[in-house]
Amino acid sequence: MKMVIIGGGFAGLKLARSLNNRQDVEVLLIDRFNYHQFQPLFYQVATGGLDASNISFPLRKVFQESKNVRFRLAEVQKIDTGSQQVITDIGSFNYDVLVLAMGAGTNFFGNAALEANAYPMKSTTEALQLRHHLIQNLEDALALSNSTDLHRKLNIVVVGGGPTGVEVSGALAEMRNNILPKDYPELDFSNMDIYLLEGSPNTLGNMSEKSRSQSKKYLEKLMVKVRTNTVVQNYDGSDVTLNDGTTIPASTVIWAAGIKGNVPEGIDPTLIVRGNRIKVDRFNKVLNTNNVYAIGDISYMETPLFPHGHPQVANVAVNQGKNLAKNLLAQLKGSTAPWTQFEYKDKGSLATVGRNLAVVDIPKPKIHFGGFFAWVFWMVLHLLLIVGVKNRLQIFVNWIYKYFTYDQSLRLLFKEFDRHPIPKKAAPQS
Repeated sequence: MKMVIIGGGFAGLKLARSLNNRQDVEVLLIDRFNYHQFQPLFYQVATGGLDASNISFPLRKVFQESKNVRFRLAEVQKIDTGSQQVITDIGSFNYDVLVLAMGAGTNFFGNAALEANAYPMKSTTEALQLRHHLIQNLEDALALSNSTDLHRKLNIVVVGGGPTGVEVSGALAEMRNNILPKDYPELDFSNMDIYLLEGSPNTLGNMSEKSRSQSKKYLEKLMVKVRTNTVVQNYDGSDVTLNDGTTIPASTVIWAAGIKGNVPEGIDPTLIVRGNRIKVDRFNKVLNTNNVYAIGDISYMETPLFPHGHPQVANVAVNQGKNLAKNLLAQLKGSTAPWTQFEYKDKGSLATVGRNLAVVDIPKPKIHFGGFFAWVFWMVLHLLLIVGVKNRLQIFVNWIYKYFTYDQSLRLLFKEFDRHPIPKKAAPQS
């Protein structure tokens, strides 16, 4: 069996690893990045808490000892299901089975101004761009004397009260409260406001009532200005316009309010539903196809427990990859037993706000806890999910260092340089 997997995220990587070193299947993994990205910690890269390499792991290194998994760095341009080809910027690849696992990108809901001026955080590259912008703003603020301009330059607006929005708001607040006054003693950080805007009545809307109220209390403890039932209408790079007509001066808007699937050209448009997700059956097979599957954030599967589709979280993606591998391996072995339908068993949700501040919900048995123990639980779980022992050790050391020093040392500003400087004129010969 020749299988092509597009996407090296949680779903695609799990599937490829589950099929690793199988003699009866040849796997080609395609991704536009040559590394696996640990999305839950993008915000720590953006705020200087972790280095980009800590949460990124080379895909070729994962499969160094593999006899049947190969990798290609490519941008997928089109899927041709008729000829069973994946067309990329480096050529075309044939397949017997195709698995779409491209994940999701940022959804600006058609607002061109927001897309042009706000900062998304759905890749390591975008996290680094945001970090560069945040540090450059602080350097630029040193030259400002006008209080209005200074306030605008320092203000940060985070849009979206889900886990990403809550976590990045908390991290930014801790930077402002504990670190930046030491780095920039010339600046008065009472001029720096951090806003978290959420369109619904609560932050962490998919978690329990206790987690919602606790997360808001934690954010307010860190002096984050939380505004619920608030929708952003426009952002011109200078002022954020809200649904009630008011404005917030800010030179930084971080968009964490929505995601949409990265659907390639060639997929039947009638199979694409809200959020740019592809309709699949209970085995993750794309409807009306024989050998095309979609797993992870890009897939939309209706089940008795999740009639409106599964949540777009890492645990769903990993388990869909694992279940599809199980079914395909049974087929390769010649088993006539029916395939196993997928259903997500929710093991719980968690989010961290800051040092010693986190919330955890476990559905069975129904348990909620917050504070220090929830924060430790959050750290341990994320360390276990990180790919690579070295990455785990580096992250752990960074976290321990930050815990005892209230600081992190990755506020580096890398600027472009002229690769072809004008040569100096030779001195005139006497």
